[in-house]
Amino acid sequence: MTKRRRRRDPRLDRRTAGALGRLLLFLVVTGILTAMLAVIIGNVSFLSTKTYKAVFADVTSLVKGDDVRIAGVRVGNVSEVRVDSDSTAEVTFTVDEGVTLTHSTLASLRYRNMIGQRYLSLSEGPEGSSARLQPGSTIPLARTQPALDLTVLFAGFKPLFQALSPDDTNQLAYELIQVFQGESGTVESLLGHTASLTQTLADRDDLIGSVISNLTAVLTSFNARDTELSSTISTLQQLVSGLKDDRGVLTGSLDDIAALSTETAGLLTEIRPDLTSDIAHLRDLTDAIGTKKARKALDSTLKILPIKIDRIGRTTEYGSFFNFYVCDVGIDGRLPSLSGVPGWEKARPFKTTKRVTVTGSGVSRCAG
Repeated sequence: MTKRRRRRDPRLDRRTAGALGRLLLFLVVTGILTAMLAVIIGNVSFLSTKTYKAVFADVTSLVKGDDVRIAGVRVGNVSEVRVDSDSTAEVTFTVDEGVTLTHSTLASLRYRNMIGQRYLSLSEGPEGSSARLQPGSTIPLARTQPALDLTVLFAGFKPLFQALSPDDTNQLAYELIQVFQGESGTVESLLGHTASLTQTLADRDDLIGSVISNLTAVLTSFNARDTELSSTISTLQQLVSGLKDDRGVLTGSLDDIAALSTETAGLLTEIRPDLTSDIAHLRDLTDAIGTKKARKALDSTLKILPIKIDRIGRTTEYGSFFNFYVCDVGIDGRLPSLSGVPGWEKARPFKTTKRVTVTGSGVSRCAG
């Protein structure tokens, strides 16, 4: 039995070859783009390079792989950052073979962006030898400059930033960094934002002037009374010291005051009924003498009473012509309690009666 062979469709072979070719093309393009991206991200250079070193006082945020630039153009990258024994930082960097450095070359750190990334900037100094700097040489500390300290800068501008919106603050901060790093192209924009800031302050000129005027008046008053203020502070210090020294006595006094308050409250509770009765009778008395007729009679009596007493006194000056009898004098009362005194812890009622005889002729007529 003869086997029949299946014939291949030539169209399928062409399709397979086309798909394979497109796949290979895709892989090649993707590989090239990936390699280019890796070169860009890793700052990889295929040119011949030269290595130099530079000593800095501070290289905060500078890391391996950061750019080395001349006039803003990338010419190399940082290859190593380490700390020397004298607490300085040594930065090793590479530049392209065609770049020439001299003994007057200056190295400084600049901010690349607002998130803190930096780069190493190389420039020619105004003074120094123009002799070529050999590869492997070190730029000394005297010819390097660390990056601007943003903490100090922003602390100085903090009162100004408080008057701006967050977006204006970020823009102004970025332009300040650019200006202080020598990039004068942003001066115009910086001045524009500064003008906006000063206009904002000018709008509050009346308020600021009022605050300053009031503060001046207060400080003037304090200055005029400097002696009295010093004396007051000294006296207050002496008072506080005295209270501190007598704190034991003061604490004991507070205990005694508490006991006195308790006794006073008890005394007021006991005399309240009698006091209420006296006040009621006093009201009756004032009602009785409050009439016009009663006041007139009282006034008349008070006017003639001294005259009558004077006449009676003159009558008795030459002998015992009148007899006066006071037989009994009685006093009812209650002695309050005395805390801490033996026998007087409770209130004591008392009543005393004293027989007294007083006569004009010396003869008693009291019974008993």
